Amino acid sequence: MRGATHATWAACAAAVVLAATGCGSGGDSGSGGGNGGGVLSSSWGDPQNPLEPANTNEVQGGKVLDMIVRGLKRYNPHTGKAEDMLAQSIQTSDSQNFRITIKPGWTFSNGEKVTAKSFVDAWNYGASLKNNQKNAYFFGYIDGYAKVHPDTGKQTADTLSGLKVVNDTTFTVKLSQKFSTFPDTLGYPAFAPLPQTFFTDHAGWIKKPVGNGPYTIQSYAKGSQMSLRKWDGYPGTDKAQNGGVDLKVYTDNNTAYTDLMAGNLDLVDDVPAAQLKNVKNDLGDRYLNTPAGIIQTLAFPFYDAKWNKPNSEKLRQGLSMAINRKQITDTIFAKTRTPATDWTSPVLGAAGGYKPGLCGKFCDYDPAEAKKYVQQGGGIPGGQVKISYNADTGSHKQWVDAVCNSINNALGNTKACVGNPVGTFADFRNQITQKKMSGPFRAGWQMDYPLIQNFLQPLYYTNASSNDGHWSNKQFDGLVDKANQETDTAKAVGLFQQAEGVVRDNMAAIPLWYQNGSAGWSDRLSNVTLNPFSVPVYNEIKVS
Repeated sequence: MRGATHATWAACAAAVVLAATGCGSGGDSGSGGGNGGGVLSSSWGDPQNPLEPANTNEVQGGKVLDMIVRGLKRYNPHTGKAEDMLAQSIQTSDSQNFRITIKPGWTFSNGEKVTAKSFVDAWNYGASLKNNQKNAYFFGYIDGYAKVHPDTGKQTADTLSGLKVVNDTTFTVKLSQKFSTFPDTLGYPAFAPLPQTFFTDHAGWIKKPVGNGPYTIQSYAKGSQMSLRKWDGYPGTDKAQNGGVDLKVYTDNNTAYTDLMAGNLDLVDDVPAAQLKNVKNDLGDRYLNTPAGIIQTLAFPFYDAKWNKPNSEKLRQGLSMAINRKQITDTIFAKTRTPATDWTSPVLGAAGGYKPGLCGKFCDYDPAEAKKYVQQGGGIPGGQVKISYNADTGSHKQWVDAVCNSINNALGNTKACVGNPVGTFADFRNQITQKKMSGPFRAGWQMDYPLIQNFLQPLYYTNASSNDGHWSNKQFDGLVDKANQETDTAKAVGLFQQAEGVVRDNMAAIPLWYQNGSAGWSDRLSNVTLNPFSVPVYNEIKVS
């Protein structure tokens, strides 16, 4: 997906969650063979929102967009590097004004040409307040955003003044400030082009989205299955090597794994924790476990005064020190997770901004210090921590219970912490976005590109698109702004690490562990890989 020298806003809620039921290999799954005609079946979960590119900021919807849309850039599925896709050139002399030329010959799957207007119209739609798009924030540095999407009151413009169509293949972008790595942000799906049918028949498009990627959507039955098929007219170089993908909805990834073992499913892209000890024996070389740019955290509702009082950072720091990360990752996750010591991911490397140990003592298990800090922070609100999580997968209950047991043991109180299950991922996300959380809740982040900025700004910047806890800190915001304008990557990384220090000092969220990506597949498949963001590279999978 995104390469190593970028800075932007990202929005992709982490947690690879599997949601509703369905089994079997589906209609024409067995057809084709090695000629690219075979259809594979894969576990999946219903998206939270309609599949509008600017309205999808969670993994399940993101998987589909990655198959049906292509933007100016694409993030290499093996290296994460930003590479030109529809962009012929992106030119600037001042890192604030950009002239973008798109390649000729691209069309949408309905035959419409992809033009400069396809991008400008899509970006204007995504930015507009009245369209209520989750990823509107991505367009925040384009001139005119404050009028199109004001913080308060009604919008006073319908289009971004910083966007201008020059001709069919060229448009210009003016930003409100210098942003040297802006071009490398343009592979994120929010920046994808849209056909005119999106605007002229929006309800029809929502029912059956039309894109310009290697697959088209054949059908979708919510709670059951989405069927995607190879688009033979796709003009890109990353053509599908199979006939299509049937994404089958599961409420429990243990059920998905059982279906895989029974021959009723071809691919599970999140092996459940309960099966990690058996998976090598079960699948042999048809199992993949690889580091990914994912971190799991506990977020807090800073809009609730109980969790945002003076000195409450000590309460959060104390709870962090009460969690025995090593014991939990060894026993619950069979060492497929690594205790977190910062708020990013080791896959970044030093150049990308990973700094092991930045969390300091606050990520070390220390019952005595935990007790002291919790007391200094005013004690646990209401006398009990309730950790909310979605209950529609088989793995979250286990680790939440383990975290609570650790907190209870450290604090010497068997009722200090309990899990608070929420029925489905969609319900869970809706409660979060509606600010209904009254205590800490499961959170996580799946990177969009390997740079520290992507782990910080989307999650902790004031009013950022994935700042689910609504934490706000002027010092943090200022450091991020300064880093985004810095043209020297090493200096930018240093500024982002200073901002991460502010996150630590306030314990804006508790880092838990870094996560690996995992997948298991049937003997019908070959060339199965996960990209650096733990998502299967569906277009490269071959079916025999």
